[in-house]
Amino acid sequence: MDTEKKRIYFASDFHLGTQGRLSSAERERQIVRWLNQIASDAEALYLVGDVFDFWFEYRTVIPKGYTRLLGKLAELRDQGLPIYFFTGNHDMWIFRYFEDELGIPTYRKPIIREIHGKTFFIGHGDGLGPGDYGYKFIKKVFANPVCQWLFARLHPNFAIGMANFWSGRSRAANPEARHFLGENDEWLLQYANRKLDTVPADFFIFGHRHLPIDCLLKNKKSRYLNLGEWMHYNSYAVFDGETLQLEFFENENGQVFGQ
Repeated sequence: MDTEKKRIYFASDFHLGTQGRLSSAERERQIVRWLNQIASDAEALYLVGDVFDFWFEYRTVIPKGYTRLLGKLAELRDQGLPIYFFTGNHDMWIFRYFEDELGIPTYRKPIIREIHGKTFFIGHGDGLGPGDYGYKFIKKVFANPVCQWLFARLHPNFAIGMANFWSGRSRAANPEARHFLGENDEWLLQYANRKLDTVPADFFIFGHRHLPIDCLLKNKKSRYLNLGEWMHYNSYAVFDGETLQLEFFENENGQVFGQ
């Protein structure tokens, strides 16, 4: 393998199953085009949460749709590309499907990984940082095995329909801010600065915020990157072994915040 041309890719917040600038089906095709484009020089791919707007695995049933994405991920794995999947707040009920059917390991908490001599702290970002106590409580409820067992007793037609309805209502009631809040108010940036005291990582990579952000941290060396989302920005990060930067796919007007 020619490591000089191989790159590590990071993306998050596809939110397949909900509408954005494109419909969910059109966005899925767009994501597959992106995967086709990066396949030739990818050394690894990290999918950092909220790939789906909602997901629940019954013992023998998964949500309808996403055939093109799942097929492309299976193809890339069969070709030997390492892929790492993180659950987010919208798809935390992914259990064993990706590991058992696609050979893709699934992570539920942030991980620390050494990549070409650099230390990466990688996670979706939900439930981190100060405040947001209501969500942190709800996350504990949703992560409870008893609650998951009870939900699994509901018929998929009803359960998934209800979950998609409430997912949409939650987004409408709490629209994402489309502007950078500043270093003192970006909660994941604050979290990264505090985490530096115990984890001297070179890069802190998160999703969840829905805004492409690149900020220098308090040590004036490490950086916080938020991957943005694919409902409007089509943003992702790429590491070539030396530099890490945010890029955009089929979006000539993409903007990086915080620089």
